[in-house]
Amino acid sequence: MAHGHNGSVRAIALVGAAGTGKTTLLEAMLFASGTLPRQGEVGATSVGDASPEARQRGQSVELNVAGFTFMGDRYAVIDAPGSTEFSAAGDLALPAVDLAVIVADPQPGRAALLAPVFKELERLGVPRAVFVNKIDQARGTLDEVLAALAPVSAAPLVARQIPLVEGEHVTGFVDLALERAFVYRPGQASERIDLPAEIAGVEAQARFHMLEQLADYDDALMEQLLSDLTPSQDEVFADLMAEMTQGQIVPVFFGSALNGWGVRRLLKALRHETPEVDRAAERLGLTGPCAYAFKTSYAGQAGKLTYARVMGGELHDGEELTAPDGQHARAGGLLALSGAATRKIDRAAPGEVAAIAKIEAAHPGEVISMDGQPRRPRFTPSEAPALYALSVAAKDRKDDVRLSSALARLAEEDPSLHVVQDPETQETLLTGQGEAHLQVTLERLRRRFGLEVAAARPKISYRESIRKGVTQRGRHKKQTGGHGQFGDVVLEIKPGPRGSGLTFGQRITGGVVPKQWIPAVEQGVRDALERGPLGFPVADVEVVLIDGSHHSVDSSEMAFRAAGRLAMSEALPQCAPYLLEPVEKLTIHAPAASTSKVTQAVSARRGQIMGFQPREGWAGWDEIEVGLPRSERLDLIAELRGLTQGLGTFTAQFDHMAELTGRAAEEIVRKTAA
Repeated sequence: MAHGHNGSVRAIALVGAAGTGKTTLLEAMLFASGTLPRQGEVGATSVGDASPEARQRGQSVELNVAGFTFMGDRYAVIDAPGSTEFSAAGDLALPAVDLAVIVADPQPGRAALLAPVFKELERLGVPRAVFVNKIDQARGTLDEVLAALAPVSAAPLVARQIPLVEGEHVTGFVDLALERAFVYRPGQASERIDLPAEIAGVEAQARFHMLEQLADYDDALMEQLLSDLTPSQDEVFADLMAEMTQGQIVPVFFGSALNGWGVRRLLKALRHETPEVDRAAERLGLTGPCAYAFKTSYAGQAGKLTYARVMGGELHDGEELTAPDGQHARAGGLLALSGAATRKIDRAAPGEVAAIAKIEAAHPGEVISMDGQPRRPRFTPSEAPALYALSVAAKDRKDDVRLSSALARLAEEDPSLHVVQDPETQETLLTGQGEAHLQVTLERLRRRFGLEVAAARPKISYRESIRKGVTQRGRHKKQTGGHGQFGDVVLEIKPGPRGSGLTFGQRITGGVVPKQWIPAVEQGVRDALERGPLGFPVADVEVVLIDGSHHSVDSSEMAFRAAGRLAMSEALPQCAPYLLEPVEKLTIHAPAASTSKVTQAVSARRGQIMGFQPREGWAGWDEIEVGLPRSERLDLIAELRGLTQGLGTFTAQFDHMAELTGRAAEEIVRKTAA
């Protein structure tokens, strides 16, 4: 059977929902391979989740990478955060791995949580297997778990093992490909036993079902089964490997990472069946010596580190590298990774995941080349939409420059974090995947950059408009020594169509306001519209200059600008001003089981349901179109996740301004005045 004896390193991603035990499985693999002397309790002594932010939360908030050798073969394991708030960190690494192990919960009710993970792996064409963890805590049977997972996966799930059960507890397993039975031994390799007679019939049936599933993609195997011939073990393994590599099947294993059950069996399967690195390179459309970058981190004295997977050749320390834009840089150090620990190496083998120091021009999702030829990968990373925002400012004004450079670094490290300037409110907005995501970012600002930041809810860019028209005179007259100032205008003011802003015109006869001063009048009107009587910019107003007078000596541009501003400021309070608020169009994606709860929550937030339909390509999911005031969207994501087991998400874009009246409007005006 083929496995990686060509010296290359295989990369495996551990993915799945939060709390399924991915980091525990990483530790169990390191322990089973002899890399760790004992298995850490995740959160206290573990290799994974080593950052203070992860320890404090007891969950992964960033990507962990660790390497090990098992039975002479080398592996790099990428442990991706499961929480939807932090999952974007893992998304950029997935295209470059050879295989993703989806870690699943044994509770059938949690199967739906894996839909986003399956969808992304299917989109990228990454081969995948499932490891049902915590089998010692299973309330249902493995068949129930598989039945719940089946609709979530586009490819059929193929059970590779069946459990041995005593009373209520799983005590071991039968490997259907090898036709051998094993019982678990805590913290040690499982012990092989004779196949118990009472399950021989069940095993034969389960194995035949597995072979039938494989025969769907292999005509020769189908012939053998129809002719009652038993295929050789080598043929069965060759099929399992080929069909998983093609993404035609998803093999399913089970065990308990915490007890070490089933972990060595999983490692042996990975050893025989994980595709070689050149398959991943081919999927990315890459040939020749290069490295795919999937993460950036700024690590103290070391400066910028680029985590990358090496393909198509070896990478040497000090080697000249080429970024996609053609910039050249020398690798200023190569590091092997084991959680937060790193160690210097002088070269990285094909397939290895290593950190390269001081390559400023490289960014996650890009390719660095070793042969001087710039390259780009074939796929595009999926963009994480901004779901939550905070307005941030340095507590000490003299830290403003440091804050903007620290935020730029953190946004480069985390592709789902964005820093935007709101041109209307003049605020610096930090946008991300939820409250916890941004809290972690603020903690990093404090810990790594020593910056104290004041964070608040973003301001909403309200507007005001008018209900009725008036005609108003504005007269600016000032007598000082020498020349005075004189400007006199009469304005006709009335409401304009929604979304029209300011329309300015004139009907002057007989030159009572000379032509050269008319632009100054318009500028004065605009000055007055910057802040109306309710405290907000005024929109959708038609203003016509109809009359006025001037003085041959004392009139000037400044005087007519002042007259225009005065007329407008005095007119607006008489025009029945009212408030406008921004309304956005949201597209919400959620499991269909929660659609009615989601629509209720949106209605309670003054939202309008425009319609919903099944989400394309996602069985059991809906897409809901909604009109929602921006002020109601600020903390929507927390409620949405609460109603959808953490799965709900949305995209939002500005749609229109709508009238806001009643107590809500009064409250906003009162706060603004204060």
